[in-house]
Amino acid sequence: MNVACTGRSRAIGARIAGHLGAGVAETSFSRFPDGEISLRTGPLDEATVVVGSLLSGDSLVELLLLIDACSGSKVTLVVPYLGYARQDRAFQPGEPVSARAIARALSTGVSRVITVNVHKDTVLSHFTVPASGVDLAPDVGDYIATLGLDEPLILAPDKGAGSFAAAVASRGGWEHDHLEKTRVSGTEVRMEPLGRGPWKGDVVLVDDIISTGGTLATASRMLLDQGAKGVHAVCVHGLFAGTALSLLRSAGIANIAASDTIESGESRYSAAGAIARAIAR
Repeated sequence: MNVACTGRSRAIGARIAGHLGAGVAETSFSRFPDGEISLRTGPLDEATVVVGSLLSGDSLVELLLLIDACSGSKVTLVVPYLGYARQDRAFQPGEPVSARAIARALSTGVSRVITVNVHKDTVLSHFTVPASGVDLAPDVGDYIATLGLDEPLILAPDKGAGSFAAAVASRGGWEHDHLEKTRVSGTEVRMEPLGRGPWKGDVVLVDDIISTGGTLATASRMLLDQGAKGVHAVCVHGLFAGTALSLLRSAGIANIAASDTIESGESRYSAAGAIARAIAR
C-alpha cells in the first residue's frame, strides 16, 4: 500500500502513511498555459490511499485527477475535510444538493471513502461506494487534556453540536453543555450555558468547524463578561475564513486549535492516527 496526496494535504498524508507503515507516492502538480491543472504521480502499489481535503474548486479537480491517475490500483479515498457538505439539501427551488453532487463525483474510481467529522452523517449516504466517517471527539478531548485546565466546562455553541461536546467531555470526565440564545430586545441577544447560569471557571468552546468565527467570538465575549476565568476554542476543521482568527483573538479567546485536516498555524493535533485506524479496519 502507498499514499498519494493532493497539494494541500501533503502533511496529513505523510502522517497517515507513517501510521500505516506505507510509502508516499511522489506526485507533482503544475498548470498548462491556459490554467488547467496537470499532475503526475510516481509508481503505485497494488493498493493506494488517495488523500485530499476539499477546500476549493482547484482542490476538487486535483482530487479527481489524482484518483484517475491511480486507476491501476485499488483506491481508498480519504477526504479529511469534505467541502460542500453543509449544503445537504436544497434551501430554495432550483438549488443543487451540493453535498450529493460532490459525493457522487468522488465515488467514481474508488473502492471506499473515509472522511472526518462530516457536518451531518446523512451526507455519507450520497456516495455510491461504501463511505464511513471518523470522529475526532476523543482526539479533541486528548488535546484539551494537555492544556492543564482545572475542570473546564466543554461547551457547544448550539444544540446541534451538543452531542459532539458530550463526546469530547467524556474523554476527561468534564462537565458539558451547549449555549442557549435568549433575545433580550430587538438588538440584543444573551447567550448562556443551558440551565446553569454564568460559569466562573475555564470554558472550552468545541465544534466541528470554525469558519467565520462570529458565533464563537460573541459567545466568548459574553462568557468573559459573565465571569469565566478563560475561554478556549478547539475544532476539527479550521477554515478560519477571512479575518476569523483576528476576530476570535480580539474576543479574548486564549487558545485556538484545530486538527490538520486543513493545515494551518492553528493545527495543534492530528487526525492521521484515527484515519489510519479506519483504513486498517
